[in-house]
Amino acid sequence: MTTHEVFNQVPPLAGYDAADDPALLDGLEREGAGWATAELHELGRLGGGEQAIEYGRLANEHPPVLRTHDRYGHRIDEVEFHPAWHELMRTAVTHGLHAAPWADARPGAHVARAAKFYTWRPDAGHGCPISMTYAAVPALRHNPELAARYEPLLTATTYDFGLRAPLAKQGLLAGMSMTEKQGGSDVRANTTTARPEPDGTYRLVGHKWFTSAPMCDIFLTLAQAPDGLTCFLVPRVLPDGTRNPMRLMRLKDKLGNRSNASAEVEYEQAVAWRVGDEGRGVRTIIDMVNLTRLDCVIGAAAGMRQGVITAAHHATHRQTFGRYLIDQPLMRNVLADLAVESEAATVLMMRLAGATDRSARGDASETAFKRLALAVGKYWVCKRWPAHAAEALECLGGNGYVEESGMPRLFRESPLNSIWEGSGNVAALDVLRVLVKEPQVMEAFQAEVGAAAGTDARLDAAVRQVRADLSNLDDLELRARRVVERLALVLQGSLLVRHGNPAVADAFCASRLGGDHGQAYGTLPSGVDFAAIISRATPKVS
Repeated sequence: MTTHEVFNQVPPLAGYDAADDPALLDGLEREGAGWATAELHELGRLGGGEQAIEYGRLANEHPPVLRTHDRYGHRIDEVEFHPAWHELMRTAVTHGLHAAPWADARPGAHVARAAKFYTWRPDAGHGCPISMTYAAVPALRHNPELAARYEPLLTATTYDFGLRAPLAKQGLLAGMSMTEKQGGSDVRANTTTARPEPDGTYRLVGHKWFTSAPMCDIFLTLAQAPDGLTCFLVPRVLPDGTRNPMRLMRLKDKLGNRSNASAEVEYEQAVAWRVGDEGRGVRTIIDMVNLTRLDCVIGAAAGMRQGVITAAHHATHRQTFGRYLIDQPLMRNVLADLAVESEAATVLMMRLAGATDRSARGDASETAFKRLALAVGKYWVCKRWPAHAAEALECLGGNGYVEESGMPRLFRESPLNSIWEGSGNVAALDVLRVLVKEPQVMEAFQAEVGAAAGTDARLDAAVRQVRADLSNLDDLELRARRVVERLALVLQGSLLVRHGNPAVADAFCASRLGGDHGQAYGTLPSGVDFAAIISRATPKVS
């Protein structure tokens, strides 16, 4: 006996090209990596395919498990993952989302990698070891001997999971281990000690409160050497094949990012090699931190894109009150507003990726621009994601609140990028320090924003307001968030006016710069070209 007919249900969002994103593709070409378009679409079709989406679900429903001892009582300190995790990792490494750009001489290699990292998002958790491996290379280069040994394996496109001596493997993953119980972001408060040995190595004793991806092969960590806080390379397995006494005490029970393991670690005379000079640990590892900050921006922009295309897909197929949701004016306002926020994040992300690529090739002006713009982007884009994810979830109504929709996982993931690599206050204060200590970076920033001068009166007015904010030094630290927010908005506005879709740029300037916007998403002014904006955020499902 049939109790009811199932109808008015939205088909699964699968079988689409995740790289079919106009803002992403325009940025890829503009920032010098158009040569990667075909490979990006190949990865996009994988990322939007049913198999990858299922891998993402399985990796999160079967989170990693810590095995501290084997059946005989021997200490093993291993993390066990579901096979789906390994498939996600294999695809990411094979396509060079990790450190591969450092071995690629082509201009735009880092831009191509950023676009791929943005595109391959069936699961956010596995992006953590991918990101850290990418970021480890420039820090490791502070010790040329270690870099010569390990860099070819870090850049290799072979995923070689397992506990073996690093130099005996075909490919390596790198992690970072800095945070301690008493310090958090204040890594100078670290108490882990590093005792030098006659053979040039050090012995580490202490703890780390948050070591993400503890199954990596090598880690960059901070410890107090005789001359101060210093950066070290710590392998999980020593060259002779024995386990380094790096003990995994427990895995964190986290809000999101559940497919990825994060551990509390204790060093019991762990063997380490110095990277950079003693007492220069923060200066050494800051290269790694800046690149993981870039990936925080990329990840947040990618999360916004996933949220808005899921919402648009649902609205395209779901009817209420006799009309499809996407045809109802208020829903169109919400979707367009989400799409504007998403495109503003994407255009900024691609500009930062371009600056990273050119900075890595020695462009001093791009290095100066990136120094300020990256901290600004990290603060603002990551701050915008949680509210964006919540609104996108709400577009699905009650269906968005259940796990099968994938939206709760997206929402749980959304606060992480603002916390990782410096929470909002840390990022905002970093901007102030840069402005005070490195005035040339503001010149580079103003040159970038000024390239759009005279093209939009609302943008010009916002730029004048930023200058007024910065000219007043009273209570500047108290006003840091407001100042950084305005820096981010004028930068996004300038990029959209010069390079974005005209409808998106006009809506952004009217709402974010002109003040014609409410406190919630879905409050764009009348006169916005809603159809043009929404069409750019509606996925084409085969």
